Amino acid sequence: MAERGRGGSLTGTRIRERRNLVGMRQAELARRAGISASYLNLIEHNRRRIGGKLLLSLAEALGVEPSALSEGAEAALLAQLRQAAADRPEAGADLERIEEFVGRFPGWAQLVAQQGQRLGALQQAVEALTDRLTHDPHLAASLHEVLSTVTAIHASAEILVAEKELEPEWRDRFNRNIREESARLAEGARRLVEELDEGETSEAAIASPQDQVEGFLSDHGFHFPALEGGAEDGAVEALLSAAAERLGSGAARLMARRVLDRYAREAAALPVSAVIEALPEGVVLDPAALGAHFGVDAGRMMRRLATLPADRLAEKGQAPLGLVACDASGTLTFRKPLDRFPLPRFGAACPLWPLFQALSRPMMPIAGKIRLAGRSEGVFVTHAIAQPVGAPVANRDPTFEAHMLIQPGRAEDPADLPRVGVTCRICPKADCRGRREPSIMAESGG
Repeated sequence: MAERGRGGSLTGTRIRERRNLVGMRQAELARRAGISASYLNLIEHNRRRIGGKLLLSLAEALGVEPSALSEGAEAALLAQLRQAAADRPEAGADLERIEEFVGRFPGWAQLVAQQGQRLGALQQAVEALTDRLTHDPHLAASLHEVLSTVTAIHASAEILVAEKELEPEWRDRFNRNIREESARLAEGARRLVEELDEGETSEAAIASPQDQVEGFLSDHGFHFPALEGGAEDGAVEALLSAAAERLGSGAARLMARRVLDRYAREAAALPVSAVIEALPEGVVLDPAALGAHFGVDAGRMMRRLATLPADRLAEKGQAPLGLVACDASGTLTFRKPLDRFPLPRFGAACPLWPLFQALSRPMMPIAGKIRLAGRSEGVFVTHAIAQPVGAPVANRDPTFEAHMLIQPGRAEDPADLPRVGVTCRICPKADCRGRREPSIMAESGG
């Protein structure tokens, strides 16, 4: 079993299934492929990885395309199923036979994986909506208006019911109040529904210049090909002009310009191809070590890694990366969410994040694994560092900025990893030493 390999391979399972389907004996297939039957047996039980000429020979003998035997997209399917099992440990999924399950029942495996992703997406939507209901000032104002109008209508109606001998003039006045308040209620309810609907789409109503900038960056996947490889003069202006509607305020355009200018400088110093070439294959990234390789600081390296396109990261077996930054006050200034690690849109983040620990230990890289408290209990690898902003000035204390790079971890990592939340309001930890306010999702036993 030692050579089963990282993440397992379904190639052997698929070869065995195809051989059985065409009614070929193992010895015959081995003879056609020019290998021993014992070696083919190891391959079919996923104990040897194969590729190149041998894979071509086996595919030709079985009458299929090599791509039908190689693991291809099934590697992602295996990862999805393992995550689904980690999200619902009470189901007792037999992880030892997961490859056999995918190999024999690919349709059912795909369905289970899709259902797991759907449940995860719904959970994130509920958590995001809960956070918005708690912290969005515009939504809170609309809710307050609706409740106030309902109260006014109820009060007028109670008077009309209780006062049987009410004078006609006063009765007409109360009826008029009810009619006017009903119209106001209808308008307030319409606005509330629109705000809730907008919050479920990428075209959500923008509440601040920072949100406008984040929406602009998200539209581009946080990657700007026009600024890669030595941006031409006017490239930043062209991007800002094209996003004039998204960046609706002068403050948002100014903030976006600063982000794009820094992006262009870092893209010139750290070309995508060079960074991808330097990445290790399929192992956790160390931004401090990579930064030392390129002669740049860890924070700059983290920003560059977070802007790499997903397809280029996949070339080295790397998953997309998340990034969050804050200023010296702990206020979040940059957010690139990662799947299963949502970042708070409003309000403060979890004080247990390594991001904030880094502020207390400037210039010291902090690396480790954490579990995100919640139903999924997802595991993540984080690297954080706090560094001074700008060049040092004599007799002036530096202003610090902290970055935290977030990478997916393995669900099978130890269960006693430090548990952190997203924000206190939707964190289920009951015994957290850093809690600022009660959670609406508190779990018994913490």
